[in-house]
Amino acid sequence: MFVDSHCHLNFPDYADRFDQVLAEMAQAQVSKALCISTTLEDFPAVHRLAVNHANLWATVGVHPDNEGVREPTLQDLLDGAALPRVVGIGETGLDYYRLGERTVADMAWQRDRFRVHIEAARQTRLPLVIHTRSASDDTVAILKEAGQGEVGGVFHCFTETEQVARAALDLGFYISFSGILTFKNAADLRDVARFVPLDRCLIETDSPYLAPVPYRGKTNTPAYVPYVAQQIAELKGLSVEAVADATTRNFETLFAGAAG
Repeated sequence: MFVDSHCHLNFPDYADRFDQVLAEMAQAQVSKALCISTTLEDFPAVHRLAVNHANLWATVGVHPDNEGVREPTLQDLLDGAALPRVVGIGETGLDYYRLGERTVADMAWQRDRFRVHIEAARQTRLPLVIHTRSASDDTVAILKEAGQGEVGGVFHCFTETEQVARAALDLGFYISFSGILTFKNAADLRDVARFVPLDRCLIETDSPYLAPVPYRGKTNTPAYVPYVAQQIAELKGLSVEAVADATTRNFETLFAGAAG
């Protein structure tokens, strides 16, 4: 019924209770989840989850905020994308949130890394999983460089403005909402969710982070993604079933390898 379009089930948070997480996911009627790669070092573990579990899939990529890790080459991403049950490239994008004493100019390495992922998506025709934080102008500009229709994907865990949402939609991207949508201080984001057409929405947990109300502050799991669907349903005046059906259909359209 529901699909968690973005989670990190390879993280240590689940090491001693993975079977329980899967059981709770099934009980909550969450039929599928996409396990997201954040480093090449961890990609084999992410991929192994997808190979070993019929309701899990994987992406290949290196998170923009990860430093001191193996830098992905185009061939690394192409090789990962060719493996069974790998259905996306990322997560990738730009993150200027922790600049510290650095300038945006100093983050050229992030922009270079992002462009490698974009080229991998262009060559494989797989969707990009986009992370953008405090960097939306550059994120959108670099995606525009690739040319509209050349790459697609999803802006995950969306927390940006309606203007950024419009730009993402214009580029053909989907927008995914997380448990942040349920937070008391997220009124502006709820306005964005009202604006985004249902046929371009995905839902996610970003587990183990960002557990929705009423579990805020606890370790998140795919079993909590229905709370995101419930919030979208309330915002749009729809049934939860309608949101579940639409977001599942959207997921299977975008990540075609995970359909069926």
